[in-house]
Order: sequence, then C-alpha cells, then structure tokens
Amino acid sequence: MATEQGLTKDTILTSVAGYREQSDAGASKDALEKMFERDKESLRGLGVPIETIGDWADPDDLREARYRVPTSEYALPEDIEFTPAELALLNLAGGVWSESSMSDDARSGLRKIRALGIPIDEPIIGFSPRISVHDPSFSILQRAIEQTRVVTFPYLKPGEDAPRIRRLQPLALVDYESRWHVFGIDLDVAADRTFLLSRIVGPVEITRQSFDPALRDGAGDRALAGLDQVAARNTALLEVNPGTEAALRLSRRSTPAEQGIHVSFVDINIFADELASYGPEVRVVEPAELTAQVISRLELARAVNSRDTS
Repeated sequence: MATEQGLTKDTILTSVAGYREQSDAGASKDALEKMFERDKESLRGLGVPIETIGDWADPDDLREARYRVPTSEYALPEDIEFTPAELALLNLAGGVWSESSMSDDARSGLRKIRALGIPIDEPIIGFSPRISVHDPSFSILQRAIEQTRVVTFPYLKPGEDAPRIRRLQPLALVDYESRWHVFGIDLDVAADRTFLLSRIVGPVEITRQSFDPALRDGAGDRALAGLDQVAARNTALLEVNPGTEAALRLSRRSTPAEQGIHVSFVDINIFADELASYGPEVRVVEPAELTAQVISRLELARAVNSRDTS
C-alpha cells in the first residue's frame, strides 16, 4: 500500500519483515518464493486484493513483475468522515464478530476503516465482548444469503418423529432472545417463515437455484417484527425467587404483575426448557400448557437422575 508503482518480488523478499528474517537465517530463494506464493493466496482468501503488474511490452513475462495492494480498495467516499470516538466504536463492533461470521461487505468495510491510519485513543469500555456462533448451519446460510441461492435442510419440529426437508429462499439471519433464526420464503408453502437454527438437524445444501437480491431488503426488520408479534401473543405469569439466577435472567425481559412477573415468549418448548433449567427458582402460574411442559421436563430429569444413582 506504500507505493502506487508496486514492489518486485525480490524487493519484497529482501525488505519485508518475515521474509528478511528467513533469508538471514539461511532460507533458500526457492523456499522464500514458495512462502511468498502461499502468503499471496492467504491474503487473497482474506479478501485483500493483490494486483500483479507485468512488463507493458510483454504482460505474460512476470520475471520483473511488481505487486501492489491498490489503495482505492481501501478508500472511503469523500463525504464520509469519522471522529476518533466513532472509529473506536466501529473497531469495537468489528472485534465483536469472529472473522468467519462476518459478511464479505462487512470485512471489506472493516479493512477500510482500519486502513485509515487515524489514531483510535477514545476510551470505550475496559473489555471487548465477543459474539460466538455455535450453530453449524450459520456460516453456510450466511453464504447462501450473500449469493442469493435457495437452500434445503432437514428441520425437526417438537412433537414430530422425523425431520422434514425444507426449501427456503434465505433472506436474513436474526438473533432473538439469544437464539439465531433464519428468515426467508418457504418455497413449499410460498410464504414467509422463520426457522430456529438449533432445530436444523442435518447439513444445509446450497442449490443452484437463485432468487432476486431485492427480496433481502428489509428482511431482517420483517423477521424481528414477526417474532415480536408472536411473543406478544404468548405471555406467561411466573413467580420467581428473588436474588436467584432465574430472577436475574428473566427480569431483563419481564413486566411486573400483581402475583409475580409477566414474560413473553416465542416458542413454548424452548421456554419450557429454560424454565425447567432453573429448578425450584421459578414457578409457572399460567398458561396451563406451559406448566405441563415444565413439569414433564422436571419429571424426566428426576427419572434420569434416579436411574443414575441407583
């Protein structure tokens, strides 16, 4: 990036840190050139563009070729400016996501921000949070969204004995109540549907069938609005022991009630799993179906524990 004319391979191997040390340690030129080729491919795999400039009279002659990273790939529009505090926040946001979880556009934008060379000395917080994605289907669904390709996957709903294959135009991945969902158009019913990633029980296949990229516009907002509507129709009345883990976690998304707290939920099975995990710290007052679901899980846990200790 320091030169518009680029650098020859020999100049890079003798002046760039890493290669220079290997050369001083006795590495052969052949070994250095192989290292150089591997590094080029690694950088390109990370999205860093590397241009090869050959002899203008014989472009195929790469003996004196020069290599450069075009600064235009890192330039932001002239009408965009960031304060040091804004840059610090953007870098913090970029650090939250693991590299494999970021879209190509996000990685490109982050590279441009970090290449500005502006000192980032604004204090934000004393630690950097991380978002980790444990669902194995996340990355391939993200790739399908970027490529606007239809996907298929086996999906197991509660109460069903076997998974069903779904065909989906994936439009957005959204986090709701600390769980990842994929939102899109279910081609078998020709309607919008939201699927919980943890219920995808097999490999996600990206097909060759594509769809209109414009369908992605506003898809994330529509998905979250739909989940909010489902949650608004499902409210539980709970009694929670104060000072417990259940009180800490549930109070964040609850409203006070005369008898306890009201907590909205999207999926009764997942919510029952959560409530059962708190044991005696929480009691379900209503609805009756949720009470029955929690009791069945506690009874199962007691039965398993009895077998293990007998």
